[in-house]
Amino acid sequence: MITIQKATLQDVDTLIDFQQKLAFESEGVTLNGNVLRKGLHALFADPNKGFYFIAKENSEVIGCHMITFEWSDWRNGMVWWLQSVYVKESHRKKGVFKLMYDNIVNIVNADPGLIGLRLYVDKTNARAMKVYEAMGMDGSHYTVYEWMKA
Repeated sequence: MITIQKATLQDVDTLIDFQQKLAFESEGVTLNGNVLRKGLHALFADPNKGFYFIAKENSEVIGCHMITFEWSDWRNGMVWWLQSVYVKESHRKKGVFKLMYDNIVNIVNADPGLIGLRLYVDKTNARAMKVYEAMGMDGSHYTVYEWMKA
């Protein structure tokens, strides 16, 4: 049986492993484990930054995703951003992401202060885009631009 729960500090090593795999698989990027560890510790120390959910089968963590926040003055509500989605390769195409996604949608639907869910995906990650579209998400409304310090 697969369960979804909030991640804790005890999950940091698994989250580091999953995020390093995600970055490499989806964008060919190698993440610095020390920087990632500091980033995760900062997230757990400050709930205003966001939080992680994990999917577990028995005692094994098989998937995760992070939630961060965006305030919408236009809609007077909070939008959750779904980020850092990863499912272990051995558990893909078994409905794990659907369980994680349904969990988020149920939480958003139950809270009148939450008004929606957004995510961004690398333009070359066609497999992920198909999954998100199958969940009913629409990628046609906005294009995300970014600038990052070097």
